[in-house]
Amino acid sequence: MSDGSRKPGTKSTFHFVAGLGSGVLSAILLQPIDLLKTRVQQSGKHSLRAALAELRSSQQGLLPSLWRGTLPSALRTGFGSAIYFTTLNTIRENAARHLPSLAAAAPTIAAASGIVTPNANQTSSSLPKLSNTGNLLAGAVARSFAGFILMPLTVLKVRYESSFYKYTSLAGAARDIARTEGARGFFAGFGATAIRDAPYAGLYVLFYEKSKQYLSNLFPQPQLSTFEAGQDGRMSQSRAASINFASGVFSAVICSIISNPFDAVKTRIQLQPKKYRNMVQASRKMLAEEGVRSMMDGLALRMSRKAMSSALAWTLYEELIRRAEGAWRKRGPEEVQL
Repeated sequence: MSDGSRKPGTKSTFHFVAGLGSGVLSAILLQPIDLLKTRVQQSGKHSLRAALAELRSSQQGLLPSLWRGTLPSALRTGFGSAIYFTTLNTIRENAARHLPSLAAAAPTIAAASGIVTPNANQTSSSLPKLSNTGNLLAGAVARSFAGFILMPLTVLKVRYESSFYKYTSLAGAARDIARTEGARGFFAGFGATAIRDAPYAGLYVLFYEKSKQYLSNLFPQPQLSTFEAGQDGRMSQSRAASINFASGVFSAVICSIISNPFDAVKTRIQLQPKKYRNMVQASRKMLAEEGVRSMMDGLALRMSRKAMSSALAWTLYEELIRRAEGAWRKRGPEEVQL
């Protein structure tokens, strides 16, 4: 699929279900890190140690408190991943098919002799391939679209995790926001979120694809027959998963460092919209009152969570798509079900 052409197995349903499953799993596993990040970012005076001490002293105890807000987080991340991966794949397929300037150059295929050389037709992915610019734009557009659709859940999630609000249910939180702030309250911080997520997602897809390509060449797979590697020359499952996971971790770490200031500003706006009215005013206020360090609040926690969640989500997503396409090729489209 290196030329970006449409394969029958890449139906939107496959990508939606694969994205949903990978997003929900990563959200549940990594909720404690996300909650701690919110607590650290909600006030410039809070450190990780202070946040943990506050959770220990709560009525629920430390462990239950660490998973507070799991439901909105799982809903947001699960459906966000589903929408994002489906939109991203659609954009990449159409760009590769209709915009040659954004499509990646097709690699040389060297399997005619029955031997797959390590770097000729080996890939850890079944997804459409684009140029660097294409990957950057596709990731940014897909994430902005998914972020807008899921923004109300994002606001609910952040406030539910924060100690500033004592919500006991998601329904109660939604009613309170609608009553006190109106519909606008559900989109508080969208500007900062979009400015954070669009570059993050665009750079992430770019670094992720380049990293996969680099690692595939750096650690070539021994020569395999076309029967062992698959008629399309795909690499083994374990090696593909390892390359995808490592690429996901590396890309998330780099992108988290670049985009953390926007995340810190976004959290303040969503938690204290009356004090922090918009991105520009919030940034100036944070820098004036707390200095540059406020822009890096929660970086270690966000970087850890993003590295693990992105790596898990992308690895699981890519493997589910690979399996679905493999089943499609073997049995035909009418028999393949997720």
